[in-house]
Amino acid sequence: MATMKVLVLNGPNLGRLGVREPDVYGHQDLHQLAEQCARWASELGLDVEVRQSDDEAEVIHWIHEAVDHHHPVILNPAAFTHYSYGLADAAAQLHTAKLPLIEVHISNPASREAFRRHSVISPVATSTITGLGFFGYKLALEAVSELQQ
Repeated sequence: MATMKVLVLNGPNLGRLGVREPDVYGHQDLHQLAEQCARWASELGLDVEVRQSDDEAEVIHWIHEAVDHHHPVILNPAAFTHYSYGLADAAAQLHTAKLPLIEVHISNPASREAFRRHSVISPVATSTITGLGFFGYKLALEAVSELQQ
């Protein structure tokens, strides 16, 4: 049986992990996140591909790719969370395709500035995990593994 591929997609400024507000986002960088996700995925028998873009259109295209190739998605939409209806429309296609979409946030948006408290992604996500740092990605991978059995 082929290993299930999971796309871990990260939005704007997450390429600056370790540099951008380390008190909020931690001291580890995107490369370390990718390494941890690969290790956790391997333990679950999953294949993971971690991507990051500051370009909204690119993230939307990646979600289209996930739908077309039947890949579950773990998405940290970052700032796109609060206003990207295009991303929300793309993400809704995962639900239609019966694929998990786990929304992940390193910090807890509900405990931050008021504008961060609204997500246009959460209504189309299978689940949302917030405020647990990189550990949230591990939980998301475990959720995908469970949901795809």
